[in-house]
Amino acid sequence: MSKSMSRSKPTQRGGRRKPFSFPRIVVPQHRPRRFYGHGIPGVDPQKLRGKLIVVEGCDGSGRSTQIQMLMEWLESSGHATTQTGLKRSTLVSEELNMAQNGNILSHTTMSLFYATDFADQLENVIFPGLRAGRMVLADRYIYTLIARDLARGSDLEWLQNLYGIALVPDAVFYLDVSPEERLQRNFAKDYALDYWESGMDLGLSREMFDSFLKYQAMVERQFQKLHKTYGFNIVDGNRSPEEVCKELQRRTAAVLAGE
Repeated sequence: MSKSMSRSKPTQRGGRRKPFSFPRIVVPQHRPRRFYGHGIPGVDPQKLRGKLIVVEGCDGSGRSTQIQMLMEWLESSGHATTQTGLKRSTLVSEELNMAQNGNILSHTTMSLFYATDFADQLENVIFPGLRAGRMVLADRYIYTLIARDLARGSDLEWLQNLYGIALVPDAVFYLDVSPEERLQRNFAKDYALDYWESGMDLGLSREMFDSFLKYQAMVERQFQKLHKTYGFNIVDGNRSPEEVCKELQRRTAAVLAGE
């Protein structure tokens, strides 16, 4: 190959060549898959060859930031990715937003809205991504939906049957952040608090800041109960985003390696 066509290499001072440094590529190891319950008829979970990684946590825990950083790291390591999350279904997300903006939803109606949103994304985003061997990154999964509904008085057995269609993820990382820190992060981001994320529909307090803290504490207690059943990987989310990301990268690499 002529010098004009050869690939130039960076050099250090003194003319010494600095070696290239490429991200370490880990080939995903396949493991048997299963659904939490009855699943979806006609879907063979063993044909879903990709990996489903879930990042969970209460509002303001930094999930979206970590999903984005994890996606960039995975793609730089040679893995194709797909993202999913709550209220992203093309089937019902717009209608759900409209209903929530009017603050007119009953607890059961809201549960079924979110369940429909999840089912649509499961069939049209998560399954196709996994069949194609992609890394599917979920910004929240059924655990948030169940925890919210339990905080609003729903029956656990009914909810577990409702979400029996859900595929068991390859890993679930729960970002554990104090309610006070989440409050600060939410307000710093939007200069306001969300009506539903503050539990204002429950009549916990007339003051939104107080209601947010009370409601988020209720949801967090439900997550603690769900952890005993589903076995989340707890990650300290009170640290800097970079520190949290490094831990998620390390744990995700272990999942890919089948550890």
